[in-house]
Amino acid sequence: MNLSEYILLIKELFVAGGIVMPPLLLCTLLLWYGVGYRFWVMKEPKSMGVRDMLSYYQQHTDKPAKNIVARAIRQGIELKKKGVRNLKRHLDAAFYEYEREIGKFSVLVRVVIIISPLLGLLGTVIGMIETFDSLATMTLHSQSGGIAGGISQALFTTQMGLTVAIPGLLAHSILTRKQHQIEQDLSQVKDLLCHQTTKSNEK
Repeated sequence: MNLSEYILLIKELFVAGGIVMPPLLLCTLLLWYGVGYRFWVMKEPKSMGVRDMLSYYQQHTDKPAKNIVARAIRQGIELKKKGVRNLKRHLDAAFYEYEREIGKFSVLVRVVIIISPLLGLLGTVIGMIETFDSLATMTLHSQSGGIAGGISQALFTTQMGLTVAIPGLLAHSILTRKQHQIEQDLSQVKDLLCHQTTKSNEK
C-alpha cells in the first residue's frame, strides 16, 4: 500500500466511526506510546538472582549494568563504599528514581484502557440515534445497506474501542507484573546492603 491508499483508509475509518474516531485514535497513540516506553525501560531480563547480582557487582566494579536492577545495585554499592550515615535513607532516595521510572505512564495506560471502550460505546449510541432518526424520516432506505448497514456502522466504534483496550490491557498486565518484580528486587537490594553494613559495623 502506498501513502495515498493509507490516507484513504484513514479517511474511511473516520467516516465509519464518526465523531468519536479522533479521540479513539488519540487514545491508541497514547496507549502504545506509554506501553512502548514502559517495555523499553524494563526490557532487559535478569541473568541471575539479586544476591548473586550484588555479589557479582561487588567483585566486578568495572562491569556495565545491563538492566535497571543492576544499575541500582551499582549505585547502592557506591553509596555503601562512601560510608554514608543512615544508608537506608540514602538508598530510598536513590532508588526512588528507578521506581518512578518503571512506573512512568502506568496511570496513563490504565486511563486509556478504561476510556477506550466507553468512547466506543458512546459512538455506538450516537450512531444508533442517527439510525433511528433516519428510520423515522424514511431516509435510511435510500442509503446502501438500509437499517442493517446503519446498525453495522454504529457498532463499528464499539469494535474499535475494544480493539484498543484488549491488547492494551494484556500488555499492561504483563508490564505491571514485571514492575512489581523489579520493585521487590530493589527492596531486596536495599535490605542486603543495609544488612552488610550492619555486619561490618558490628565487627
